[in-house]
Amino acid sequence: MKRRGLGCGAVFLAVLVLPVVLLAAAAAQNTRPKSPAMQTVGQVAGIPQRMLAAYHNAATRLPGEVPSCRGLTWAVLAGIARIESNHATGRTISPRGDITPHILGPVLDGSGTGGNTTAFPDTDHGRFDGTATAERAVGPFQFLPSTWTTTGRDANDDQRADPHNADDAALGAAVYLCGRGRNLTDRTQLSAAIYQYNHSQAYVSDVLGWIDRYSQLATGQIPIGQPATGTARTVIAAALAQTGTPYSWGGGNANGPSTGICCSPSGKSGTQIVGFDCSGLTLYAYAQAGIHLPRTAAQQAGAGTRIPASAGVGALKPGDLVFFAYDPTSDSTIHHVGIYLGNNQMINAARPGTLVRTEPLWDHGYAGGARLL
Repeated sequence: MKRRGLGCGAVFLAVLVLPVVLLAAAAAQNTRPKSPAMQTVGQVAGIPQRMLAAYHNAATRLPGEVPSCRGLTWAVLAGIARIESNHATGRTISPRGDITPHILGPVLDGSGTGGNTTAFPDTDHGRFDGTATAERAVGPFQFLPSTWTTTGRDANDDQRADPHNADDAALGAAVYLCGRGRNLTDRTQLSAAIYQYNHSQAYVSDVLGWIDRYSQLATGQIPIGQPATGTARTVIAAALAQTGTPYSWGGGNANGPSTGICCSPSGKSGTQIVGFDCSGLTLYAYAQAGIHLPRTAAQQAGAGTRIPASAGVGALKPGDLVFFAYDPTSDSTIHHVGIYLGNNQMINAARPGTLVRTEPLWDHGYAGGARLL
């Protein structure tokens, strides 16, 4: 389709995620849904509300375009758009969905710019991509003009299909992913649709990870996934058994919870609290499987086989360590570690004032993982 050594406990800014609400598609006398600019939707951390409305609008309208398609949710579109344009973050999005300035990929003239060495001849005379010398991907879903010609749709009822419009682009992406009528509730078919969008298995894994995360935010439920077995099961069971144990800065060792030390960057002392900090919990859980870990989160990133953030969340397996950093490209800035449970969930000791708990992977600072099992 297109080209392509800090300790634990630093204060984490929690983002409140409100439930996502869809309005009724239309009044009885009008079967078309409301204009997306008029829809009321909830909030999802990291997604501009106008883009979220576009994803909902596309999912609502899709049955009129590909009636046999199943499972195309707003979260599927959000997963694609997160990788393609980070939800048009930094652009202005008008009430009608028009995005300015336009989002333009590199000119695909075979020069190697943007990592693409295949030349794509111009097909739109610069109408969408601003150049008549070659093609370039455009809009929040990064369509090639040649693909947009057949896939593009008018989703905001202005009588034109524009890849630089959030609503049109989202519906066009939905149509493209559905093909002739895929069942996107089937993980295999969903993966095939994403691979068609961009022929890269790493891309597929990354997008699937974001789809799962957004789906969890919408439902509050964890989808059924790959169960942990063997040593991973031992590690996870040990960590889960500590659910509800208080956070203690510097607390926890191979034998279990312990009093901590003074003091966290926010000035919280663990000297009077029996519990775990983030790396204390992981150290303890792995010790129950006979595996010794160093004490701090940054040091633990050097244990086992490193899983880079660039591989995407989909590269993680249950039982892996999962890291977060101030600068995800620098392991020396790692400040938090948890244990991956699958389906974008981790168990961790989050920060002072909390208890050991299971929660979704954090949206900010993801720095990959490490596999010791």
